Amino acid sequence: MGRPARRRPRGRAGLPAPRARARPGRRCRAAGLPRLAGRCDLPGAHVHTLLGAQIDLDPHATVTLSVDPGFEHGLLVDAGDVHLDGTAVPPAELGYVAPGAGTLTLANRSDAPARTVLLGGPPFEEEIVMWWNFVARDHEEILHARQDWEADSGRFGTVEGHQGQRLPAPPVPDVVILPRRNPPAR
Repeated sequence: MGRPARRRPRGRAGLPAPRARARPGRRCRAAGLPRLAGRCDLPGAHVHTLLGAQIDLDPHATVTLSVDPGFEHGLLVDAGDVHLDGTAVPPAELGYVAPGAGTLTLANRSDAPARTVLLGGPPFEEEIVMWWNFVARDHEEILHARQDWEADSGRFGTVEGHQGQRLPAPPVPDVVILPRRNPPAR
């Protein structure tokens, strides 16, 4: 009689939870990693081409990741003294890398573990306006999104398990919110 089949734990979305095999100097936890997954030994299904990964670095560890050069990338540092391609990224700030990079090097220069979130995806083909939690094509769409949010129109769904009050959107500034310019590829 054979051993019983072992089921992989499931994540919140019902997909198999990613598992990581430890390598010296890094631990990775990931979601939606079409290119990065093989570098972190994270098997699993990928349903889109966006990148989102929690990357935990041991003290004084450095890791170089192969990434899609067509993507722009952002690194958010939660804890640690982390450098992205040689540039310090302070906690709660976003380190940005324009499209064109085929690798990203993360280095934890502290004596404590570091925790980061790496995001990436194709750049928007059009200019966008970003304000508070809204992304739109122009100022009018921002105003409409805020109105829908405040009216709890259902457009934005709900957060399952949230026990507190819905956050109110701040007042829109008394200026026209202009689109951000897409940075040039490096």
